Amino acid sequence: MHMTIPEGSAWAACRRPVVIAHRGACQQAPEDTLPAFLLARQIGADGIELDTKLTADGQVVILHDQTLERTTNGEGRVVERSLQELRRLDAGSHFANAFAGVGLPTLGEVFAALDPDALINVEVANYATPTDRLPEATVELIRQHGVGRRVLISSFNPLALWKIGRLMPGLALGLLMTPMQPAWQRRLFPVLGPHGLWHPFETMITPRMVRASHRRGKWVMAWTVNDRARMEELVDWGVDGLITDVPDVGRQVADAAQAAC
Repeated sequence: MHMTIPEGSAWAACRRPVVIAHRGACQQAPEDTLPAFLLARQIGADGIELDTKLTADGQVVILHDQTLERTTNGEGRVVERSLQELRRLDAGSHFANAFAGVGLPTLGEVFAALDPDALINVEVANYATPTDRLPEATVELIRQHGVGRRVLISSFNPLALWKIGRLMPGLALGLLMTPMQPAWQRRLFPVLGPHGLWHPFETMITPRMVRASHRRGKWVMAWTVNDRARMEELVDWGVDGLITDVPDVGRQVADAAQAAC
């Protein structure tokens, strides 16, 4: 589906390549938590990427997995827990004792905590429940906090992008893609889901793909790229953004590329 980044979006005004911290500075702090997001900005990321889920009582929380075991001391599925139940969980101790007691943030808390210049890539990750109200609840929070100009919504779910595009037309939208998807999805989803940014997994990217995307007016955002040499190669090919677990390295690569322009 043809679409470009809306003119009023802060993403459109960025110097490229932009550096986006994948789940925050997740190699130095627990992923998808406020410490990881704040640290990412301190070490040079232009913005952060985070994963959203809907709680049993309709609140938007930040967590990558569908279940709680890997990154918290809780058990079970996120969608079966209320926000009050999730508030009691420790999302930091699994990473290091220094982060004991760090909790799961809500999307609203992230919006409130980040500085006003931070770009925010919100992945609408309702893949296990693709028809839930996560798109609607996300848009409500974006409006409440007045951060629409800085937000980019990304998803593997074209239905989520379509819903959000209808609810809030001025938002930047990005379609995620991975080589693990069936070929029919890689062909059909770009037609179904409106997007001005293309988010392929970094191994999928070729110079030809970048050129073709740019001809259609779409950005190419590489995820998740952590190797410096690969970053430099992708930047040389013209990718528009690096989504990375090592935003400090990404900052160095992006700065060197911008200085050479």
